[in-house]
Amino acid sequence: MSTGEKVFKVLVVDDEQDILEFLSYNLEKDGFLVSTAENGKVALEKAKKEEPDIILLDVMMPEMDGIEACRTLREMPQFENTIIAFLTARTEDYSQIAGFETGADDYISKPIKPRVLISRLRALLRRYETKESKASFLEVGDIKIDRERYLITFKGTEMAVPRKEFELLYLLASKPGKVFKRDEILNEIWGRDIIVGDRTIDVHIRKLREKLGEDLIKTVKGIGYKFDEI
Repeated sequence: MSTGEKVFKVLVVDDEQDILEFLSYNLEKDGFLVSTAENGKVALEKAKKEEPDIILLDVMMPEMDGIEACRTLREMPQFENTIIAFLTARTEDYSQIAGFETGADDYISKPIKPRVLISRLRALLRRYETKESKASFLEVGDIKIDRERYLITFKGTEMAVPRKEFELLYLLASKPGKVFKRDEILNEIWGRDIIVGDRTIDVHIRKLREKLGEDLIKTVKGIGYKFDEI
């Protein structure tokens, strides 16, 4: 996916018609191809038909809320690499964590100026392009990481993990023994323009340890995390 000549498709999902119209107008003015949905259920059907590059989700919606819609989309292979961002008035920590746990790439608080929103979306596209240019395969000890299939093989067993967990493991495993500071992890995985709490990293580390055991990823107290090759 390139941020150069391509026209990117955005699916905007919100239950307020005036917000849909406002966002559609500004995104189209900036060159995006926009479609809309009024709830998560409709969004799933439109996403399957239109295969958007970006899905912009509200959290609180009837029929199916944004969190459930994001979770469902990430379970479908065709949306594993689709950029999904929340745009919502919900600013509580637990709501943001729930959003990132379901596989969101960004969590943007309303209200936001159109130019700032578009800048955030362009940054997500650039970051995705950078990630695609990394080595497609990494093998460290008992772990094999296949970026093309977003698949991890651990001790001969294949497992699919949410995208942020995948990117976090790839980052740590790319330099075994290196201590990655928390700020460095946040910048590499979530980007400099996205504000998330330290607890977000801890949640993703905990989930990786549940899948891979406690020994591979070590906590360096007060600094960050490192990957230990076994």
